[in-house]
Amino acid sequence: MARYTGPKNRICRIFGEPILGSGKSLQKNSNPPGQHGGTRKRKTASEYAVQLKEKQKAKYTYGLLEKQFANTYVEAARLKGATGENLIKLLEARLDNTVYRLGISPTRPAARQLVSHKHIMVNGEVVNIPSYTLKPGDVIELKPKSKVNVTVIGFIRGKNPRINWVDWSEKDMKGTYISHPEREAVPENIKEQLIVELYSK
Repeated sequence: MARYTGPKNRICRIFGEPILGSGKSLQKNSNPPGQHGGTRKRKTASEYAVQLKEKQKAKYTYGLLEKQFANTYVEAARLKGATGENLIKLLEARLDNTVYRLGISPTRPAARQLVSHKHIMVNGEVVNIPSYTLKPGDVIELKPKSKVNVTVIGFIRGKNPRINWVDWSEKDMKGTYISHPEREAVPENIKEQLIVELYSK
């Protein structure tokens, strides 16, 4: 299964944001990676470079590879409404991302692992495809055996109350994907319009 397995701190330092971790490394060193990251004079980024960097940030944030991200954009462009907002909605509707939003796992990579290892059920059926797109009303829960697995239970941290497009029942260890989120409700610092401009060239 292809995914990014390189140093996470390096990616965080490239974007200056904790997109792949807690951000503790940024408190110590927020300079760009590399031997001369803090001293090298950098030219003003071109318009294309700014757009490309924004796309790369979204890719790393949601854990997609290039082809997966491009296919998601094509799907977003087909839907009615603003393409940028549709893109964010499709990324948020991924099963691995929703498992993370529900608080079942502390990070998106951990959520991806839970899904691929068949710990997650959608509407009563085991789904092991992290990119599975959820629809409003879909019910996500841990498999019965996983509900008594000490390691899996140790991952659960509870849902962030600001994430209002999913609902989580700690008692039943079951969540619901209520609706697609509005863009202003998604906390990720991604300028999706720059991504749209990049793909529109």
